[in-house]
Amino acid sequence: MGGRYRPEMTRAGLAPTHTVTAVDETGARREVRIAGERPLTLYVDKREIVTLMTLGAHPEALVLGYLRNQGFVEDLEEIVAVQVDWDVEAAVVVTRGGTRGWDERLARRTVTTGCGQGTVFGDLLARLRPVPEVTVRQSRIYALLERLAGHNEVYRSAGAVHGCALCRDDEILLFIEDVGRHNAVDAIAGHMWLEGIGGADKVFYTTGRLTSEMVIKVAQMGIPVLLSRSGITQMGLELARRTGVTLIGRAKGRHFLVYHGAERVILDAPPARARSA
Repeated sequence: MGGRYRPEMTRAGLAPTHTVTAVDETGARREVRIAGERPLTLYVDKREIVTLMTLGAHPEALVLGYLRNQGFVEDLEEIVAVQVDWDVEAAVVVTRGGTRGWDERLARRTVTTGCGQGTVFGDLLARLRPVPEVTVRQSRIYALLERLAGHNEVYRSAGAVHGCALCRDDEILLFIEDVGRHNAVDAIAGHMWLEGIGGADKVFYTTGRLTSEMVIKVAQMGIPVLLSRSGITQMGLELARRTGVTLIGRAKGRHFLVYHGAERVILDAPPARARSA
């Protein structure tokens, strides 16, 4: 009694990789691991919403995060149940209020660059709010990158996936991989929603590029720092400026580029070359 509300949910996570036989450049047959990929069609109160291509390792959290990040449901208590059935490749969500008023949002769909997802519903831009202003230390960025290097388990064994992490300082709270980086973001958002985890003191890491949709989702989660080993897009930068998200890309080893929010990055561990220059 008195605990945090949780909808009724299945626990239908799948193994993220599978063993197959391939032939290498010498003609030898080898057993290798490949990433899973399954379609999961989301139904809300018997209404078909979208089909997501996913590893299937965290389907319930993915569904919850998707509904929240797309602006369909804002209160977790509105969701009664999330039931995933891989036999029919479907996730069924039951809500208290139904889908009345969703027609306009479903009609206003933007096709995005997101692999494994690729649509944004409704006018999410109008609903964005500034994130908290926080500082981040260069030394903590380096320490976090070192720790993250050991967490790409599916990528190391099979490739073909992106990874995302929810972090605090240099601590990795949650690391999720999926065939699309936006699926991984949504699964983390779903977990945060279920557990009541706030974003104000967090750093979000992704292996993928920093597009407009990535910045939108991180801003919706209230996370002030977005870190990636990849690059950025023009609209991603524009939205970071609009929301106040500190945007750090090309982060590998002892190198990174701060595209927005440089005044909030404390350079307390300059590389040796920079100190001697």
